[in-house]
Amino acid sequence: MRGSGRFGRVPGGGATVGGGGLGILVVAIVALLFGVNVFGGGSGLGPLADLDDQTAGAPTADNAALRAECRTGADANQREDCRIVGWVNSIQSYWTSEFARNRRRYPISKTRFFSGRVDTACGPATSAVGPFYCPGDRYVYIDLGFFDDLSTRFGAQGGPFAEAYVLAHEYGHHVQDVLGILDRGSSEQGAQGQSVRVELQADCFAGVWARHAVATGYLTDVAQSDIADGLDAAGAVGDDRIQRKFQGKVTPETWTHGSSAQRRHWFTVGYGSGEIGSCDTFSGRI
Repeated sequence: MRGSGRFGRVPGGGATVGGGGLGILVVAIVALLFGVNVFGGGSGLGPLADLDDQTAGAPTADNAALRAECRTGADANQREDCRIVGWVNSIQSYWTSEFARNRRRYPISKTRFFSGRVDTACGPATSAVGPFYCPGDRYVYIDLGFFDDLSTRFGAQGGPFAEAYVLAHEYGHHVQDVLGILDRGSSEQGAQGQSVRVELQADCFAGVWARHAVATGYLTDVAQSDIADGLDAAGAVGDDRIQRKFQGKVTPETWTHGSSAQRRHWFTVGYGSGEIGSCDTFSGRI
């Protein structure tokens, strides 16, 4: 069933990571629900330097066209594809500044939208995988149809905030890759395994970004109701909840992303502290 892989492993050359289910996600930001404008209406989104010009598979978006059409906050508040441009710019703007603050360079990760199937440095992938990060080429691959699956298949409340969480989680994997942490995940499964620890840290990094999202200049506000929606999305893609829904039983020994409670907890840790140093998921029990 499409989306059930939620950032799984791509067969072939290398492992992709996702999680939050978005690897997903949840970085909760501000809901555009009920007509709330979270992006400043007249502010510019800026050039999307990290958006690949190529759209793979059946065209769901013309990435080159997005460069020209997604320019203002008003665009982001009116169009989903432009809203995603806004999320991505905010996320990468934050990590660029955070790395610079620590006298390090953050290499921008490109984003590629795809539909149906896409070839990557980690091997071929289909929409069944959902959004994912490929360390082989340092791209974040986004199947736009997954955001509908988040609500219809996984039972999340949905909304723009869930989109932001998913994206922030995937870029969290890029941060791990740059810091040399990502390879700790290997393929070890289990509730206390390395794979789960890697995914939960990406959730925590997503929370760190959410804490500073407004400061990036792309968003106007982040309310507690938005955070609550983000936590709901994180919980919707917990291994225990998904296993119970799709296989009728919970098997912690096969977990790869963490339980609903774990995912909510680590996003909350990152959001509460706003510090990357709080996201140590590799020490002790999680």
